[in-house]
Amino acid sequence: MPEQPVADIQRAFVGLGANIGEPVAQLKSALSELARLPESSLLRVSSFYRSPPWGIEAQPPFVNAVAELATSLSPEQLMASLLSIEHAAGRERSMRWGPRVLDLDLLVFGDFIIDRPGLRVPHPYLHQRAFVLVPLAEIAPDLMVPGLSSAVALLQAVDCAGIKSLAALSP
Repeated sequence: MPEQPVADIQRAFVGLGANIGEPVAQLKSALSELARLPESSLLRVSSFYRSPPWGIEAQPPFVNAVAELATSLSPEQLMASLLSIEHAAGRERSMRWGPRVLDLDLLVFGDFIIDRPGLRVPHPYLHQRAFVLVPLAEIAPDLMVPGLSSAVALLQAVDCAGIKSLAALSP
């Protein structure tokens, strides 16, 4: 597998989440920013889902979604863009798995498996998180997650209790 795409267009999947402030509005704003990324097109967006917190449980529920992009940005460029969107939204990285105004995770980038400081793709917890797998399987059920399995097969292996569709609030 190549280490870096060379101006090829890749399918990338981004997980979105928020649980403080106005989560639905923040996800919609983040989607607008994703749609404006250079060398990229926003292809699909899942419904929004209310999800129980993961990691630290004593915090408000999250609103989560997944977006699919077509991009010729490198994985590093896309990750830098995601961090920039988070920062512009007011994200402060003070507590791991704690409350957040916006969280953007690069879940999958083409067929690439990347394990470098600051960039791990597929996302290392993707296969454990129903709040990612439910929206991912909604928009890309047959997606083969590199090194793992299909989105649907991964979804079948997790507990989806507490994940509720917010279809009426979705984009």
